[in-house]
Parts: sequence; structure tokens; C-alpha cells
Amino acid sequence: MITALLLFWPALAALLVLLIKGEGAKKVAFIATLVEFAIALFATVNFVPDATTQFALDMPWVERAGIGFSIGMDGISLLMVLLTTFLVPLIVLSSFKHDYKNPHVFYALVLFMQTGLIGVFVAMDAFLFYFFWEVALIPIYFIAAIWGGAHRIPVTFKFFVYTIFGSLFMLAAFIYLYFQTAGTELAAHSSNVNAFYQLTMDSATQSWIFWFLFLAFAIKMPVFPFHTWQPDTYTESPTQATMLLAGIMLKMGIYGVIRWLLPVVPLGVSQWANTVLVLSIIGIIYGSIIAIRQHDLKRLIAYSSIAHVGLISAGIFTLNEQGLQGGMIQMLSHGINVVGLFFIIDIIFRRTNTREISNLGGITQTTPALSIMFLILLMGSVALPLTNGFIGEFLLLSGVFQYNYYFGAVAGLTIILAAVYMLRMFQGVMFGTKSEATEGFADLTFHEKAVLIPLVIMVFWIGLFPNTFLDISEPAVGQLLSIINR
Repeated sequence: MITALLLFWPALAALLVLLIKGEGAKKVAFIATLVEFAIALFATVNFVPDATTQFALDMPWVERAGIGFSIGMDGISLLMVLLTTFLVPLIVLSSFKHDYKNPHVFYALVLFMQTGLIGVFVAMDAFLFYFFWEVALIPIYFIAAIWGGAHRIPVTFKFFVYTIFGSLFMLAAFIYLYFQTAGTELAAHSSNVNAFYQLTMDSATQSWIFWFLFLAFAIKMPVFPFHTWQPDTYTESPTQATMLLAGIMLKMGIYGVIRWLLPVVPLGVSQWANTVLVLSIIGIIYGSIIAIRQHDLKRLIAYSSIAHVGLISAGIFTLNEQGLQGGMIQMLSHGINVVGLFFIIDIIFRRTNTREISNLGGITQTTPALSIMFLILLMGSVALPLTNGFIGEFLLLSGVFQYNYYFGAVAGLTIILAAVYMLRMFQGVMFGTKSEATEGFADLTFHEKAVLIPLVIMVFWIGLFPNTFLDISEPAVGQLLSIINR
């Protein structure tokens, strides 16, 4: 029942938080997310690192239709659950200095979103996966639309339309695949993930199914050219919503590719892998160049995220172990780094009321703690050896080089370009002479350190001891490759 507890605990906590008015809502929400993280740690300690689905619960949902409430975790799922349950408490804690109107509603929506995210990562039934895919969208839409910036309504509407548009294609593909499955005595067909894995279809059929599924996942990630909703949404959303979107929600798209695209339509993947790699590499270069030209800190990190996701996408579509394992570890690393960077930008904005690099400067003169933690998270993002980003990017680039030397050479530019825009940002914000906005800039408070220190620890933990996480996902990745190559 561990998986069920992970799934339903945030929803129950959300209902409780809705009943609590005032400041107590945030404290109850924070405690609830810590309990959720403790459950995930318990599951990790008791997890056997093999390719099986563990802590499974399989109950009839629509029994006569072969649709089940089927949940469980293999190594791939567990890493995503760990990332979600680790980041959400920090995201909630990071909001304590914000005075949100109707805080009980805000924190309840965060908890409901956590339920949707966990559901996506543990669902072993196609229609259950689709259900939680949509459930995760609704809370973040309202968080961004209610507590976002001045242009929040058109921006969040665009985000909603993009996502729903992609989701409909995914649903159409799932319905078609469902009708191709073999039945049992109770139902004519099945929507279980294993039933989808056993399907044999010709390459033409797999080709169009590939694009129906890929479109939904590519929009969520997002991969170039399906990214246009992302920079504005990240910028206009409140910081905690941006953290949820960048740190966890985009991983839904990558996870969907790994779980529901690669093993279900391998012939379609082999047909279009080159095209996806080209789009992904264009996204790396495009996102990096646009990031270099940004003056708003939040938009800079938003475009850098497009570049990082482009490399992850390129790596997993190489269909080799290095690329897939690199994608798994880089999802963890990117989530940790981007949440930390967005929080630091929030700290700077709350103290200066500006995110414009040209209006900042000289902060490092009075902020040793902020400077050190900012630099560590930044070095993780530019893949400095001994940090988390280095492990993921090394494996991803190794996988891309194995696939195609030319693709690997171009994708490798991400290291140089990331150093350019990240170091330029750090220099403009932290060094130089103080501006009017940064005069009297205070160092980190205890509360701010409580958010950043766990993230900094994970930057080094993943960088120094990557096998802690790679060993969890390796058997499941190996089985995935055997299904793809069967």
C-alpha cells in the first residue's frame, strides 16, 4: 500500500488544508509534504533494485472495459517520485515569506498538484496515466492564473490550450492502442502498460501513433518548436508555480516518452529518432543563444531550461543505456538546480523589486552565504565536474556521440553556451559596483538557508555518488531497452 499512500496522502492533506484559514495552512501543508517525503524514503529503503514493478496495487476500475486502477514503481518511477517528494516541501517552505491571498486555497492546490504528479509517475494503466496527466494540469493553471503577474490570464490560457491540445492527441493514440490489445475472460481489451508493450504493429501505424504521443510529451517538456508557451508562463507565474513547472512538471513529458512512447512504438521511434534529435539539438542551441540575450533573470533561466531539456531529449532518443541513464540522472539534477536558481531569483526580487540584470550588481560584497550557494547551483547547471550536472551531461553526450558523432559535437556546445549565459548572469548580478537597488542588500535568512542547503547538498551528492541513483534505475532501463529491441 506504499504507492497508494504516496498517491492519496497529498490529496487528503489538501482537503484538510482547505479547512484551515490564515497562516496555519502553510504550516500544515509543509508538514504534510515532509510526511510524503518520509514515505518515499521508506519506499526507497525497501526497494529491491531490479526490473520488477514493486509496491504494486492492481484493482478493477472499469472492469468490463479492462481498465484497472493499476499503480506501482520500478526504478524509473521511484526516481521521479523521489524528485517530486524532495522538491515539493522545499517549494512550500520557499513560499513562507510570501503573503498570498487565500493561502489555504494556494497550498491546497499545491498538494492536489503533487497528487497529480505522483499519479503520473506511478500509473501502470494508460487511462489512469491520462487521468493524472490532466489532474496535474488543473491546480497549476489556477495557481498561475490567480497569483501570477499582470499578464497572467492570456499567458496561462495559452499554456492551458497548448497542453490540452497535446493531451487530446495522446488520448486518441491510447484509445487506438487499447482496441488493438488482446482481451481476457472479463474484458475484450486492456489498457495496462504491459498489454501495450506486447502489441505488434506495422511501421506505418507506429509512425502516426509516435507523432500523436510525441506531440503531447514534447509540448509538456517542452522541445523546440513546441516551447513557445514556456518562457511567458515561467515569467508570469508566481515563483512557486514556476518551480513546480520547471522542477517537476516538465519531467512528466520526459517520463511519458520513456514509459509510454519508446517501448510501445519502437518502429516509429526508429523512423523518427533522427528528426527528434535534430529538433532537440536545435532547441539546445536556440535556447542557449536566446538565454545569452536575456536581461530578465527569470526569462534567462526559462530559456536555459529549454536548452537543458533539449539535451535530455536528444540523449533518450539515442536508445542506448548511456543516453537513457543520463536522462534519468539529469532529470534529477535539472530539477534540483532550476528550483534553487528560481528561488535565488525570488530572493533577489523581493529585496530589490527588480529582475533586470542591468539594475543589479555588487550583491556579493555583503552576502557570502548567498554568493556561495548561488555559485554552487550555477556550477551544477554548467556541468562543473563533481557537481550533479556533470554526471548527467557526460552520460547524455556520451550517448549522443555513440549515436552520431556530428550530433554529439553540436550538442556538446551546450557546455560552452551554458557557461556563457550563466557566468554572464552571475557577473552582472553579483559583481561590480552596487546599484541603487542593491544598496543595503541583506544576506540569507535562516529560512532561506533551510531551502537552499538541501539543494546544495544534493548538487554534491549526485556529483560525487551518482550510483546512489543510477543503481536504482539501471535494471528498469535495461529492461526497457530489451523491450524496445525485441
